[in-house]
Amino acid sequence: MKSFKILLAASVLALSTSAAFAQGVGTWSDSSQQSSGVGSQILNNQINLQTNWSSLTGSVDTVGGDVVVQGNAAGNLVDVTTMNDTRVTNNQTVGSNATIGSTVAVDVNNVWGSVGITNQAICNGASVSTDPILTAVKSNQACHAMDPYSEINTNISNIGGNAVIQGVAVGNKLETDSNAPNFPVISRQLNNSGVVSNVNANVFNAAGTVGLSSSAVGNTSQVLHYSTN
Repeated sequence: MKSFKILLAASVLALSTSAAFAQGVGTWSDSSQQSSGVGSQILNNQINLQTNWSSLTGSVDTVGGDVVVQGNAAGNLVDVTTMNDTRVTNNQTVGSNATIGSTVAVDVNNVWGSVGITNQAICNGASVSTDPILTAVKSNQACHAMDPYSEINTNISNIGGNAVIQGVAVGNKLETDSNAPNFPVISRQLNNSGVVSNVNANVFNAAGTVGLSSSAVGNTSQVLHYSTN
């Protein structure tokens, strides 16, 4: 059973939003999954209309262990984990006036261990992980933000271990896994934003391995259905 965890949950919960307004921002209703019954009935409705921005600046020098730096910014996030029959209806929308971004600027020098720098900006993210007889997921994600934006600027020197730098920007992300025999999943993702990830890194004198990665993704879904045999 697998579940992704993201450190920052910058979301606005708007369950009482009027029907007319909800249609304007793209909320998706489904009465079929709101029926009563045994198990979990999860209805998640998140609307973010404002800017969510994270900025991290630092300098690290002479460390006897490891150095870990993390930056995160998000519009809407939900993480569902259950051990019984579960029906999930997920609606997540980020409006056109919102900006989702995270910047990390750090210099690291003289480290005995390893250095890890990660930065992530995500518009909408949902994770559902269950182990029941029935799992039903219906997810609607719409990102109209100006730009999920991730940027890393770093200088790393004199490292006794490894150096890993990762930058990620995502419009909409859904991850769901279950070993339920019945596992219907319906996912709709709309990305109307510019998705940008920039990594600028200089690494000198590293005794171990050096890894650099940068990715910008509009929509991504992962569905894992484990065998019950």
